[in-house]
Amino acid sequence: MTLISAPQDLVGVVGLEIHAQIHSNTKLFSGSQVGFQAPPNSLVSFFDASLPGTLPVLNRRCVEAAVMTGLALNCTINRKSLFDRKHYFYADLPAGYQITQQRLPIAVDGTLTYSHLGGRKRNTVVTKSVRIKQIQLEQDSGKSLHDDYRSQTLIDLNRAGVGLMELVMEPDMSCGEEAAAAVREMQLILQALGTCQGNMAEGQLRVDANVSVHRPGDPWGIRTEVKNINSARNLARAIDYEIQRQMFVLESGGTVQNETRSFDGKTGHTIPMRDKEGLQDYRFMPEPNLPPLMVYEACSTAPPGVAPSQVVVLEEVRKRLPELPSFRRQRLVETYGILPEHSFTLVNEDGLMDYFEAVVKETKAGPKKVIGWVMNELQGLLHQQNLSVSQSPISPQALAQVLNLQENGQISSSIAKQVFQELWKTPGKTAQQIVKEQDLGMVNDSIEIHRICQKVVDSHPDQVQAIRSGNKKVLNKLMGLVQKETKGRADPVLVRAILEQKTS
Repeated sequence: MTLISAPQDLVGVVGLEIHAQIHSNTKLFSGSQVGFQAPPNSLVSFFDASLPGTLPVLNRRCVEAAVMTGLALNCTINRKSLFDRKHYFYADLPAGYQITQQRLPIAVDGTLTYSHLGGRKRNTVVTKSVRIKQIQLEQDSGKSLHDDYRSQTLIDLNRAGVGLMELVMEPDMSCGEEAAAAVREMQLILQALGTCQGNMAEGQLRVDANVSVHRPGDPWGIRTEVKNINSARNLARAIDYEIQRQMFVLESGGTVQNETRSFDGKTGHTIPMRDKEGLQDYRFMPEPNLPPLMVYEACSTAPPGVAPSQVVVLEEVRKRLPELPSFRRQRLVETYGILPEHSFTLVNEDGLMDYFEAVVKETKAGPKKVIGWVMNELQGLLHQQNLSVSQSPISPQALAQVLNLQENGQISSSIAKQVFQELWKTPGKTAQQIVKEQDLGMVNDSIEIHRICQKVVDSHPDQVQAIRSGNKKVLNKLMGLVQKETKGRADPVLVRAILEQKTS
C-alpha cells in the first residue's frame, strides 16, 4: 500500500491505555508469588485457578502502588473506590470474568508532562502534557501459547491474577513521536516510584493505542485500536503508520472501520484482528466478594481499632515519594550548569545520570567537560556495541582517572581519548598503567618541542609565508604536523605559542 498521497489537512488523534504490572511479591487477590520465568503453572493458587469456594483477599502493596502512582501523576485519589466483574470468556481467565474497577476507580483526573527532542537539529527540548483520565486496579490474565505444529493451545496461569494498573490517557496526542515520549516518561516515573519495573520485553508494560484522524474543527473520526505494542519505538511506528493508513483510506473515498489491529514489527504495518462494530456486552456487575476500597488522608482519620498495616494512608504514601524524572532534569541543569537537552539524555538513559554524577565527584574536570565525555565517548561505544550503561567495561572511577591525568597536564586531550579506547579493550588496567606502558605522557621538554617546531617550520616554507600574509588558519596545519611528530604528546598551548613566534 502506498501511503504518500494522504491529504495534509487531516490530523491524527492518539489516546493510550497502558497496562502496568505492579511490582509486588504476590498477586492482587491471592498469595501466589509473582515471577516472570518460573516453570509454567507453578505459581497458581486455588483462587487463581478459580476453584469453587475460593475468595479474593486484596493485596495492600498493590493498593499503595496505585495510590503512589496516582499522586506522582497529580491525580485525585478517590477515598472510596469499587471493584467490578467484567465478564468475557478467555481460556486463560479461569473464572470467566476479570475483577477490575469500572464504576469508580482508585485515581482520576491526572496529568503527565513529557518531553521529546524537536527542532531542525533534534536538540530542542519540546515539553507537552497529556491528561490522565483514570488509574484502575485489575487482574492480569494468564497466557495462551499456540502450538501450530501440534494444532493445540497450552495455557500458563502463572500470570493470571497478577496486579495491574490500567492507566487511561485522554486523546491529547497527535503522532507516534509524542506517544512514544509519553510512554517513556511514564516508564521512568513508574521505575523511579518502584511501582512497576517497566520492562516492555517481559510484558510488564503493555500499550494499546487508539488512533483516529479528522480535520481540525470537525468531530473526531472513527478510531481503531492497535493492541499490545511491546516497545516505545514500535509504538511510534505503529501509530504513524495507522494515521497515514487512515488518511489514505479517506482520501480514496473509503470509510475507516472501527476495529482492533495488531502491529507487525517486520513490515511496519498494522493488521486487522477483529472488528468492534458489535459492542461487546461485558455484563459489568459489582464484585460481591470485595467491600469498597477505602483510602484515608491521615492516620487520625482511619477507623479506630484497625491496625495501621491494614489501611492505606495518603499522608504516609506522600512522604515516600522519590525524586521524579522531571525534578532530576531540573536539578542536573541547576547543579551542574549543563544544557536541558543533555539532562534529558542523562535521565532517559537507564543508569547514565548516576554514572555522570559519580564521574563528577571523582574528577577535577568541570561538569561540562564530563558531559562531553559521557555523551560522546562513552555513549558512542555503548551504542556501537549495543550495551547498557551497567555493562560498560569502564567504571566512572576509571573515566575520572583519565580526566584527572588530562587536567593535571600529564596527557593531552587526544591521548586521553586513546587511553579511554585502551581501557575499553583492557578494563583490568588503570589509566596510569596504560600511559606508562605505552609512553603516552606529555613531552614537557621545551627545548625538544622548540626543535620539532623549527623542523616543521623549515620544511614548510609555503605555509609559513601564507601565515605571514595573514592566513592564520594555516597555523593549525603546522600544529597538526608537530603533534604527529610527538604522537599527540606535546602541550598544544605551548606548541601554538612557539609556532606563532617562529612564523611572525
